[in-house]
Amino acid sequence: MTNPVYLALDIAQLDPAVELARSVKSHVGGIKLGLEFFCAHGHHGVHEVGKLGLPLFLDLKLHDIPNTVAGAMYAIHALQPAIVTVHAAGGRAMLEDAKAAAGKDTRVVAVTLLTSLDERDLVRTGVSGSAHDQVLRLAELAQLAGLDGVVCSGHEVAAVRSQWKDGFLVVPGVRPDNGAAGDQKRTVSPREARDAGADVLVVGRPISRAEDPLAAARAIEETL
Repeated sequence: MTNPVYLALDIAQLDPAVELARSVKSHVGGIKLGLEFFCAHGHHGVHEVGKLGLPLFLDLKLHDIPNTVAGAMYAIHALQPAIVTVHAAGGRAMLEDAKAAAGKDTRVVAVTLLTSLDERDLVRTGVSGSAHDQVLRLAELAQLAGLDGVVCSGHEVAAVRSQWKDGFLVVPGVRPDNGAAGDQKRTVSPREARDAGADVLVVGRPISRAEDPLAAARAIEETL
């Protein structure tokens, strides 16, 4: 992969989203489309962004009973996503069925722990131990289930890489040095994440909300 940066196109309006993606396409490696975009525009919106010719990452975070998740995977075959997310917390059977139902060229990666959560949030949901330990537990589960990799923060990616040598590791919540964290609690810079073993770096607001998105995307690319 020549450019590991995927632009998180978390914009509800289709035309501005496509225009933003078009304006920075030469300085990113792919486009991540999340729930906000998918719920607003569905398959049509994904097809429109796909016309730009960049790999598409459908960040749908599927989490349901195994049969339902498998059905959802079949339903997006026509979109030919490069990457799709499921929640590792859905359990091994769900993860196995998700991978079995995915398109042959689609990487299925499991979300371990959202980067908006920390240890206090874990305790409130009944999970003991550190965020680091929880990520490693769920990464091991995803590996056993035959998935391609996981989503984890830059704080854990080195440990996951050590545990899963050939895993495909996606790091969200990436912020340039001195960038605003927003609602993310466990952030790292693009260079730090890449050096720690990330294959994909998800960058959203530092590009999409910049005064000059093209300059912002170019500046991030230059750090890599």
